[in-house]
Amino acid sequence: MSHLPTVAIVGRPNVGKSTLFNRLVGKRLALVDDRPGVTRDRREGDAHLLGLDFRIMDTAGYEDEDPDTLPGRMRRQTQSAVDEADVALFLVDARAGVVPLDEEIARWLRTADTPVILVANKAEGRAGDQGVLEALALGFGDPVQMSAEHGEGVADLFEALLPHIGEWETPEIEEEDESLDAPLKLAIVGRPNAGKSTLVNKMLGEDRLITGPEAGITRDSIAVDWDWVAPDGKTRQVRLIDTAGMRKRAKVQDKLEKLSVADALRAVDFAEVVVLLLDATLGLEAQDLRIADRVLEEGRALVIALNKWDVAENASSLFNGVRKALEDGLSQVKGVPLLTVSANTGKGLDVLLQVAFETRAAWSQRVGTGELNRWFERAIEANPPPAPGGKRIKLRYVTQVKTRPPTFVVFGTRVDQLPASYERYLVNSARRELGFGAVPIRMTLRAPKNPFGNKSG
Repeated sequence: MSHLPTVAIVGRPNVGKSTLFNRLVGKRLALVDDRPGVTRDRREGDAHLLGLDFRIMDTAGYEDEDPDTLPGRMRRQTQSAVDEADVALFLVDARAGVVPLDEEIARWLRTADTPVILVANKAEGRAGDQGVLEALALGFGDPVQMSAEHGEGVADLFEALLPHIGEWETPEIEEEDESLDAPLKLAIVGRPNAGKSTLVNKMLGEDRLITGPEAGITRDSIAVDWDWVAPDGKTRQVRLIDTAGMRKRAKVQDKLEKLSVADALRAVDFAEVVVLLLDATLGLEAQDLRIADRVLEEGRALVIALNKWDVAENASSLFNGVRKALEDGLSQVKGVPLLTVSANTGKGLDVLLQVAFETRAAWSQRVGTGELNRWFERAIEANPPPAPGGKRIKLRYVTQVKTRPPTFVVFGTRVDQLPASYERYLVNSARRELGFGAVPIRMTLRAPKNPFGNKSG
């Protein structure tokens, strides 16, 4: 989808790759911590540097490990990123100096076809002078000296990048498109090891995200643009967002895991439709309901998918049990779509995408004034508001003030005395009769201002 040139950041663990990524995109998108190896999947963002616009990729720290280990799988992702990039930024730590792993990375990069710019990071002050001299021996010319943390040396980085990506024509930046033709922002959430990254990889048809039996591999929320070819042959654009597994809060003690979960919750905020992925071999747990509740509280459209359906036992009773538990546990929204998928075989994925697009359409719907008023009159006539203390509550009219999620304001007298059960009745009636399905609906009650309210008499 993006026609911008692509720049990959590579280097051994803890040389400041994610710090540089965050500085170039202008946001704290990548997790940063003092420990090495925080980044595992490659992460992409739109970068801006003194008028240069490009796509930047943050990669996992390059480690010399067996290909079948987690660090080995991380290294394959880094190699793929360099192959796809127009230019690579090879970061070394000027304060630590050149170490054997830097030399190993340099040997690999010299065999790649991608141009390489050497960057000596953490070069502020005099402590990095020796490391800058040592970096010359890596064979990539004079290193760009900078401090990603403090923003020093960005002009030098600009000059180094300009010959490689300065010829590209930068497209006009469009405002965010809320039309149904815009890419579907689809976040995949769930507990650790539910198969979220495997699901995304299956959709993409490539090992784009690192997977494995180890729980909690994904740390950052990773967004990937993708063209889905629907069964009818039409191509629909999707922005897939894979997130870190969300464990029960009491179990999240590690600072880095707390950052990962917070990052996943931010991904929910920016999504349009959220797929809560359940492990069919484990069934529904209380933490799944907490995640679903959080998604609905944020006003996002929710779809629930039972993954690993190809290995599930007692499938029929399992499905019915999960459906019943959802109806009981998600009282504010009935009928959330419950689907069965297999990230391993790909079964059910087209149905999942189709339902996600249909759910976004309902979530984005604006009801015409006439239709809205006719529904409102029918709802009140079928079930008039109560009269607490013998005083009638009069509901006069309703208006839809926004979409995504659908939000309504009901005007009337004594609405502060309207019981919550009647508000739920109106919301459920609107959802059922106006075609909103199981998307969250906001409804606010408002009384007209009393023109005599501030007068004494």
